[in-house]
Order: sequence, then structure tokens, then C-alpha cells
Amino acid sequence: MKKILVAVCLIAFSLSCKQKEEKAIKEISIAQKIANAHGFENWNTVSEIQFTFFNKRSWVWKPKTNAVTLITEKDTINYNRKALDSLSVKADRAFINDKFWLLIPFQLVWDQGTTISKQTTAQSPIHKIQLNKITLTYPDTGGYTPGDAYDIYYDNDFIIKEWAFRKGNANTTGLINTFENHQDFYGIKIALDHKKAEGNWNLTLTGIKIKKE
Repeated sequence: MKKILVAVCLIAFSLSCKQKEEKAIKEISIAQKIANAHGFENWNTVSEIQFTFFNKRSWVWKPKTNAVTLITEKDTINYNRKALDSLSVKADRAFINDKFWLLIPFQLVWDQGTTISKQTTAQSPIHKIQLNKITLTYPDTGGYTPGDAYDIYYDNDFIIKEWAFRKGNANTTGLINTFENHQDFYGIKIALDHKKAEGNWNLTLTGIKIKKE
């Protein structure tokens, strides 16, 4: 009888553990899945990343120390995000914008106080195909762009394909563009081209270099 009870307890314990594991898997958020699909697990060992935004601004960012360098045709500015002053705030505003384009899959996980809607399916605004969709909304106060919203369209592999920006969470969209030409940098997937539906406009990210620890 004791052996039977022990066996029953072991089975119950095993089932309980399995259910907990399954629950943990189910509870991985959409934001985390998107980040993971773009190589989020490889970010922890990044010591430096360089990139140029739209052929206008070049950046060197050391995420471990938050040291930032901005390089333009006119000037070079060095500052640390932990100690912003009136001179570095303008540069930092540009950095936050440019980094957002570069690492939006990771920003979904990093940014605090945001609201992310439940996943739905919708026709993408540019390619007119059915994609998964979430809406990322920033709080009404704090940060450089309070209240802004982004409708993010991604495929079944959780790779971002398009987004639509809505300033102040307005009902009408502002900038709509693609995310394409994904390239791999030490396991981190970054979209280099961001095109509009019409014309030759293309917001490019170039000169990307990553240094690892």
C-alpha cells in the first residue's frame, strides 16, 4: 500500500512539474518572443555597438557603462546617459530616437511603463498581407515622446516587417514604413532598410559594428 501511495505521489509531482513548465512556456510574452526572434539572448555580451542613422548621425554606444559618442559633420559629442546635462540632452534625444529604430525588438522588453496590446491579425499597411499585430503605447508623461503609439506588424516567426507610428496615440497614422534587409550581427538581427509605400524614401542604418566582451 505504501509503495502505491509513493508511486501516486511521484506521478502527481511529475504532472505538477510538467504543468508548471508548460505554464511558464505559455507565459512568455509576445514582446519577449519578438525580442528573442531578433537575438535578444546575444545582447548581454555586447560591450559596444556602432551605427549610422539615415546617413546623418553616427553613434558609438557602450551599453555596459552607458557612454555615448555622437559624430556628425560638424561636431563630436561625448556624454554618459547616467549624467545628462543641458548640453547633452539634445544629443540624447536624438540617440534615443535612432536607437529605437535600430533595436525596436529589444525596446519592447527594455522600456518601462509601456502598454502592449494583445496580439491580433491585420492587413499590413504597405504590403497588404495578413500579419500579426501589436500596439506599443508609451505613457502620457515622462520620456522624450510621451503618449506616442506604434502599430507593429510581424510574421509568424516574430520578425518585424512593418510599423505605423501614431504621434500622441492619435487615430490617424503618421510615418508608415517597412523593416527589411535583416542582417545578422553576432546573432542579433537588425533591419537595415525602412521604406515607405511610395517613392524612393529609405531610412537606412549603416556602418553597424558590434564588439563583444
